[in-house]
Amino acid sequence: MKTWSLAVMIVLAPVVCAAQGSSGPTTREMERINWMEFGELVPAKINTVVVPFGTVEEHGAGPNGTDILAPLSIARAVAPRVNALVAPAVPYGMTGSLDVYPGGLTVPEEAYRPYVRAVLAGLAKNRFKNIILINGHGGSQSGVLNSVASEIGREMNVRTLVVNWWTYCSDVTLKVFGEDGGHAGENENAFVMAIDPTLVHRERYTADMALANPPSGTWSAYPHPAPIMLYKEGQGYPKFDLAKAKQYYAAVNDKIAGLILDVIRRWDKAGL
Repeated sequence: MKTWSLAVMIVLAPVVCAAQGSSGPTTREMERINWMEFGELVPAKINTVVVPFGTVEEHGAGPNGTDILAPLSIARAVAPRVNALVAPAVPYGMTGSLDVYPGGLTVPEEAYRPYVRAVLAGLAKNRFKNIILINGHGGSQSGVLNSVASEIGREMNVRTLVVNWWTYCSDVTLKVFGEDGGHAGENENAFVMAIDPTLVHRERYTADMALANPPSGTWSAYPHPAPIMLYKEGQGYPKFDLAKAKQYYAAVNDKIAGLILDVIRRWDKAGL
């Protein structure tokens, strides 16, 4: 029989949770819920949905799906706390300058934008009032998500929130690690370690894999010459500290859950 690590069981717990009493959902996962139960829950008992967005690209010593795993894990962790369902992740995105590394995949904007729009419109059609996008990948993808979410909000009379988790939680990165992070740097690397330590291969890591992002307007390269892109020179190198990784994971989820609850409270108070 396969042995599961404690970290994996913690992350997957919301998927197989038991019914939360007679009025609670049997699961928070939309793809696992029955259509009849869905109709009973939404919007009468649950009017919020959390949607993870990612892409497939290299992440140094971590897995190519880091940008999927992180927002999906966040969504699963915060959903019970904000009384939300978790929509299936949108795994393919606009990868950019790292798409040439082995295993990388990218979707052009002319295909990605209408697809995202259709997903959000479908959620609005299913009578969710609050659509929360947890994004795991930056670059031009962030701008597209912001734009499309605003459009759907206006056109379909729903409320949308887009969270770039690593940016919003940059203060958590500084507090836990004492320095900034980076793409595949200490923050992302630690977050995946907290999800499943077996996905991070410390034995494959070397310090020369990391390079600080160039100052704006100085230089750019395609493909990017380093798989780990540090936000600040000399900061964010992975340390592979599992205890700090777990601390970081919990603090990130706490902060994002707090943001969602606060934004919904403010929407409600304003009568929006």
